[in-house]
Amino acid sequence: MERDHDLVLFGATGYTGALTAAYLAGHVPAGTRWALAGRNRDKLAGLRERLAAQAPGSPLPDLLVADADDPGSLRALAASARVVAGTVGPYSERGGPLVAACAAEGTDYLDLCGEPEFVDRMYLEHHATAVGSGARLVHACGFDSVPHDLGARFTVQQLPEGVPLHVEGFVRARGTASGGTLHSLMGAFAEPGRTLAAGRARRAAEPRPAGRRVRVDRRGVPRTRLARGWTLPLPSLDPQVVVRSAAASERYGPDFTYGHYAAFLHPTSAAAALVGAGGLLAAAQVPALRERLLALRAPGEGPTPEQLAEGWFTVHFAGRGGGRRVYTRVSGPEPGYAGTAVMLAESALCLLHDDLPETSGQVTPATAMGDALIGRLRAAGFGFEVLGTAAD
Repeated sequence: MERDHDLVLFGATGYTGALTAAYLAGHVPAGTRWALAGRNRDKLAGLRERLAAQAPGSPLPDLLVADADDPGSLRALAASARVVAGTVGPYSERGGPLVAACAAEGTDYLDLCGEPEFVDRMYLEHHATAVGSGARLVHACGFDSVPHDLGARFTVQQLPEGVPLHVEGFVRARGTASGGTLHSLMGAFAEPGRTLAAGRARRAAEPRPAGRRVRVDRRGVPRTRLARGWTLPLPSLDPQVVVRSAAASERYGPDFTYGHYAAFLHPTSAAAALVGAGGLLAAAQVPALRERLLALRAPGEGPTPEQLAEGWFTVHFAGRGGGRRVYTRVSGPEPGYAGTAVMLAESALCLLHDDLPETSGQVTPATAMGDALIGRLRAAGFGFEVLGTAAD
């Protein structure tokens, strides 16, 4: 497929977009034709100047002007590229036209979306078109949901084949939210009914794996020795992504379940998190309170370099099946932005350059990139470790 650009980063001047651009500037292979895209050419040019100073000798990107509110410009952008990485959110408000353009043009698309309603709606609206065009639509290529999706796959690979498998993931992290994350979260909290409706519609339309069963385990696990703490079920997009990967691969066994939890060192921390989440959910239903919360941090604002340097994450996994138990861990830097920028950039380079299974339509990171992406992240400093095994 001959296109003007191998890779286009859309939303490059935003907070996470600029971090991703900086990583790409130092890691794109020689000869890669890449571009920065956004609605303000002057800001794009300023970013390119900073990249040139940070990574002298690296391939400089072209500049493309496109607007999330202008479908025609997005269609032209998609037609010019082999792979498009989108960082403009909230995705439920601004992400749909770019997905539509990539699906129609046969262009591989990936993003950082952690919004279940958007992912389900994009499946319903564009999966069939992408299957026909050959495009791979890969959502959740950041902390939502790469560590959990690849970590579950990595854990399953340590267990016997052809038997029922159960995996649990326990997340601990230190980081600070950006304005874009706050706006996406409040948007999802404000209309929970829309999220539920999109999920129901997808379940009705999406084929189930023949002769196999995959599902999210929603039972609580009060404590875990593995992550050394107390836990709460984590109702994020991540477990949905994991079980969709399981549905696409028989390696996950004939009956696969996955439980996803936040882990805290102290029960008071778990209680505070539960109260805080409930407070945000309640505030999101009141327009005046919602606007006051959104005013705390505007899109484009994010953690300081010092805060990024202090951040980290770990996801401990416990898997069992076929008379075996295995314990694994995925770890990395500050998850929401520093780590996410690396994950998105490496996912884009993986789609562009690596020998991958043939897939099309809306697919998960593990289904589209699997072991190749694990290898890339390990090379970038992320940990994928087997901590121990035992007889069940």
